[in-house]
Amino acid sequence: MGGTFLLIATFVTEAGGRDGWMSIMPAFALTIPYGIMILSLSTQYPRKSLLNISEIIFGKWTGKIIGSLYIVISCYYGGLLLAFIGIIYEQSIMPLVPRWVFYLGGLLLVFYLASSGIEVFARFSEVLLPIIVVALVFNIVLTVPRIEQNELLPFLGNGVKPLLWSAIKVIPFPMVYSMFLAGIITFLPHNDQQGKSQFKTGIWRAAFLVGILNTIVVLIQVLVFGPRETVRLSFGILELGKMVELSRTVAGVESLFMGVWLGALVIKCCAFFYMTTWGLETVLNLKGIKWRLLLCAAFLGIAFGVKKGFYLSTKLSFAESYLIFPFVSVWIPILWIASHWKVKLNTPNKTS
Repeated sequence: MGGTFLLIATFVTEAGGRDGWMSIMPAFALTIPYGIMILSLSTQYPRKSLLNISEIIFGKWTGKIIGSLYIVISCYYGGLLLAFIGIIYEQSIMPLVPRWVFYLGGLLLVFYLASSGIEVFARFSEVLLPIIVVALVFNIVLTVPRIEQNELLPFLGNGVKPLLWSAIKVIPFPMVYSMFLAGIITFLPHNDQQGKSQFKTGIWRAAFLVGILNTIVVLIQVLVFGPRETVRLSFGILELGKMVELSRTVAGVESLFMGVWLGALVIKCCAFFYMTTWGLETVLNLKGIKWRLLLCAAFLGIAFGVKKGFYLSTKLSFAESYLIFPFVSVWIPILWIASHWKVKLNTPNKTS
């Protein structure tokens, strides 16, 4: 789930207006066919990531070009996510603390999770996901009294066309998930049919759970702030947290929410740290602690290159819409088609 819910309202509402929320579920449904294609490739090539499979099917040099793109995109996006950690804290509850403190703290957490192994990362994510969901629901429910019902009317006032533009803004999020699956499939149990079935079930559950939660997040922001203010606010969910009060006596609840959002961003940043590491090991055969430390330096360099929150939103949107979206949406289907075509050519025709 990562930090999707932190920015999605701005992107969707800017592209589709007050009806942009309607495009979220159909766009997240793309996770299912892409996940099934990845699982199919994993079945044909056990213990291989999509980077290995690309070299097998397309040839060594074409595969290395694809792997190099995978490394560059993962590293750049991971560095932007690290910058995200510092900027949201600076703009919410700790404006006087230097940004480098958050960068270093977030990177230490990411490096610890990455060094502890994929199982520790998986357990950390498994424990934190319910907390994120509960915090989101809690935040939404406590801001319900502030909604303005007329903000959603009229439905489809500008027709269906804006929904297509907003869907284009949402589709990169499932592509991010697919990009992570492309590397993590090497850790899946390949001889366990029950495990594969659970993985397939987990894909559609994740798609619908994240899609529903993000739809509700966008809806509540539009209902509370209105479409124009939702677009203007870079991190509307943080503003919702500031509006929460308990019995008009307990304020500052956003500090609790910020702790949860930090965990969500650490998960996503760590996922891209893993992806970059897998790319370096698979494509360039660069293994060991020194390369991970150099990767940490690269993440920090990218994070320090972001000066303001507005620039961060622009850079994230660019990376998602113009790097991750076209790369993953083309790479995985072509790889899947080429793989099945190759299997078909190598299968002798049965004579009657």
